[in-house]
Amino acid sequence: MSEKFQEGQVLDGKVTGIQPYGAFVALDDKVQGLVHISEVTHGFVKDINEHLSEGDEVTVKILNIDENKNKYSLSIRATQEEPKKQQRRPQKQAPQQEDSTAGFNSLKDKLEDWLKQSDDRDKYRK
Repeated sequence: MSEKFQEGQVLDGKVTGIQPYGAFVALDDKVQGLVHISEVTHGFVKDINEHLSEGDEVTVKILNIDENKNKYSLSIRATQEEPKKQQRRPQKQAPQQEDSTAGFNSLKDKLEDWLKQSDDRDKYRK
């Protein structure tokens, strides 16, 4: 294991391979780590190929070093400023009706009309 790399360190590397789950980045001639797809950028990444290609030079932060497994967990997202969240405009609210049963009254009236029409049809058929 290389003693020159530490967790939290930010450095430049080169993308050496792309997989559906992430990208492999060479930190030097002997050490490479994985940038998981969730650490590529802020927000959701559906296809990593839309963000990275083999040979790209990237700035990464070392999130974790597993000495036993010789694995480096890297993040590109941690080196980028988080985008400001856009404030959503408040949705326009429907005007409040003074009589909360007003909508049901018209339906009730219509139902009475429909029942009468149905009775009239039944009388006509007989």
